[in-house]
Amino acid sequence: METSLNYIIESLGLIKPEIAISIAIVLLAAVDLVIPTKPGQVGSNKKLLPYISLAGLIFAAYYTIEQFGINVFASPVGNGIGMISVDAFGAFFKSIVLLASFFIIIFSISSEEIKKTFDRHGEYYTLIFGMILGMFVMVSAADLILIYISLELVSLSSYVLAGFTKQSLRNSEASLKYVIYGGVSSGIMLFGISIIYGITGSTNLYEINSAIVGSQIPGLTFALAAILVFTGIGFKISAAPFHFWTPDVYEGAPITITAYLSVASKAAGFALLIRFIKVTFIQSVSTDGYWHLLNVFDWKTFFIIISILTMTLGNFAALWQDNMKRLLAYSSIAHAGYLLLGITVLSNQGLIAIIIYFAVYAFMNLGAFFVVMLIANKIGSEELDDYKGLGYSMPLLGVSLAIFLVSLIGLPPTAGFIGKLYIFIALVDAKMIAVAVIALLNTVVSLYYYIRVLKNLYLVKPEKELPTITPSFANSIILILLLAPVIILGIYFTPLVDLAKSSVVLLGF
Repeated sequence: METSLNYIIESLGLIKPEIAISIAIVLLAAVDLVIPTKPGQVGSNKKLLPYISLAGLIFAAYYTIEQFGINVFASPVGNGIGMISVDAFGAFFKSIVLLASFFIIIFSISSEEIKKTFDRHGEYYTLIFGMILGMFVMVSAADLILIYISLELVSLSSYVLAGFTKQSLRNSEASLKYVIYGGVSSGIMLFGISIIYGITGSTNLYEINSAIVGSQIPGLTFALAAILVFTGIGFKISAAPFHFWTPDVYEGAPITITAYLSVASKAAGFALLIRFIKVTFIQSVSTDGYWHLLNVFDWKTFFIIISILTMTLGNFAALWQDNMKRLLAYSSIAHAGYLLLGITVLSNQGLIAIIIYFAVYAFMNLGAFFVVMLIANKIGSEELDDYKGLGYSMPLLGVSLAIFLVSLIGLPPTAGFIGKLYIFIALVDAKMIAVAVIALLNTVVSLYYYIRVLKNLYLVKPEKELPTITPSFANSIILILLLAPVIILGIYFTPLVDLAKSSVVLLGF
């Protein structure tokens, strides 16, 4: 009994970030529902919510940093294989989720959309932390049941947040479409999990790997089950052909939630996908870092097809978009295609490229959405036609948006160039030259729709007199915090590469 209790206490010590987030959820709900509003101060208790949220993120970040030096299972029954893997790989993606969450909380303080829902701020921040908890578990889960539960926790919270403002029909439409697509993909994934359990007798990824190695597995059935599981993950990362929800939800949701889904949710989805593939199907890792997968499904060809389809569809669909949120939504789909290329090479070099890409993608994508939000606060529009000539009436925002878009293209000397450079290096090292050429051509296509935004900002005369848009001092500081890494990491990126190399090893490999 005493031994079991010690194991439980030891395991609880390994999930301190998740515990910190859970405590923050309880505090947010308590402050919102229990602490009374001061007389004469309407909603004074709700003004505390974003600061409680930031404090919770800081505590979770402290415990997450500790996990970069840990490589164990969280198991309440001793040293056996547990349901949660605590390793540097998971710690990195938790850091991306925390980084995105930190900026989204700050964005929410300035967002006019969120300010109009002041009476429901308790639900808003609690749901965001519900997503964070789900994403934390997603990136560390080593069991299909836990993976499914965590994915559902993220999805259920994001369904509500997508239609949170209720200010127009498009908010409700976005939420409804998200629920329908999410429900279908969730059901398909659960069916795949049930097939895998029926074949192997286990839902633990490490035990499934051992079962595949030690017995004759019906290849076709197992391949079908794996694809069904990928359907649920592909929905989360907006990979084609599971991307249909993305443009409508991104356009209809509040800008803060759109930015959050495009970075944090995508990061958690990719972490889950990488762990699922590498742990479940790995046979060995060669001395040069290439993965040799079990011969039950041709993941390499599958990912080549999905990645090319995703980036091509995202880039070409973005060419005709006149709404900035829809344009950035299709851009996000295209970037998911580039990131999938890192998995396609099936090597540690590809995994390093994904980690570097995500680190820079978080800053440049959050920055682009932040500028779009600040402009929408002033002009009440996200349409590209309303951006005509705005570059001269908002110098700081115009230059910032230009830098973020140039980085999203992948041009030097921005950090976006470094992200794509390492993807291309991984492809060339794997002798996948044709795939690299296709990715390069897609980058050329993306140049067109990003340049359209810059053309409207600086080269098209406005049809009416434009207001001068000057961000507040606080928003200017946030903008600089997002800009600085995009510029600095484009010039000096050695620390980022070192971090990626230290985060590439998953538990057991």
